Amino acid sequence: MNWSIIYRGPLSSCNYDCSYCPFGKTKNTKAELADDAQKLSRFVDWVQQQTEQIGILITPWGEGLIRSYYQKAMTTLSHFPNIERISIQTNLSCGLTWMEKVNRDSFALWTTFHPTQSSLEVFVEKCRTLDKMGIRYSVGMVGLKEDLALIEEMRTQLSPKTYFWVNAYKRVDNYYSKEELVRLQAIDPLFVYNNRRHPSMGKPCRAGSSSFTVDGDGNMRSCHFISNVIGNIFEPNFEQALEPKNCINDTCGCHIGYVNLVELKLAEKFGNSFLERIALPHIF
Repeated sequence: MNWSIIYRGPLSSCNYDCSYCPFGKTKNTKAELADDAQKLSRFVDWVQQQTEQIGILITPWGEGLIRSYYQKAMTTLSHFPNIERISIQTNLSCGLTWMEKVNRDSFALWTTFHPTQSSLEVFVEKCRTLDKMGIRYSVGMVGLKEDLALIEEMRTQLSPKTYFWVNAYKRVDNYYSKEELVRLQAIDPLFVYNNRRHPSMGKPCRAGSSSFTVDGDGNMRSCHFISNVIGNIFEPNFEQALEPKNCINDTCGCHIGYVNLVELKLAEKFGNSFLERIALPHIF
């Protein structure tokens, strides 16, 4: 793919209320949802007009797939000839029948299981339905110590072909014991990359060149973790803002950020599936 776009509109409502989530549970008004839907539709129209091959990951502040307009946008985008990948971060609480209409060659899901909000049995059953439908997806959990046994149980319940990642809990220094690190590494061979903040200041990064973020107004940023606006996709010659850049942050600790750090060579681990966070089969 030529461009990897991380899209995040103004949606901020979620049907879950996880204690570790940095995005507090809110409830959007009808007017706010209508605004989010209009901006998503405008983005979809813009994508259709582009000649570049594009991969998209939607990263809403809340849960998008419980909204029919996100389901419609995902389905529509999956059938565009210039879309190499369309994915979204989701808690998988939505219905699944609408996915029968997606293009399975481009459509994929980044799913996360939240133990305080759903049962393992319900979540795994949905994963098995996705398997039957031929939908590509990854599964992840936050690596809280109290959930370690449940994390190991989840691995046994998922298909061996499903990549299961663990987000390290980095709010507490030296949070894990050596034994816990071994157990988590056995679950997710790439956990070592997530369990640290990578020194990134001044280092070459694809963010801002082949990868960039877009908000609901079309504003472009190198990534979610750099606030500087570099352009707007709805303005002429917006692509002139896309050029090789070095990181201006001291460190980078999130997958959607550090996956673009050139020195980590994570394309060797994910190939073209880094947007949906699916490692190559030989990795896991």
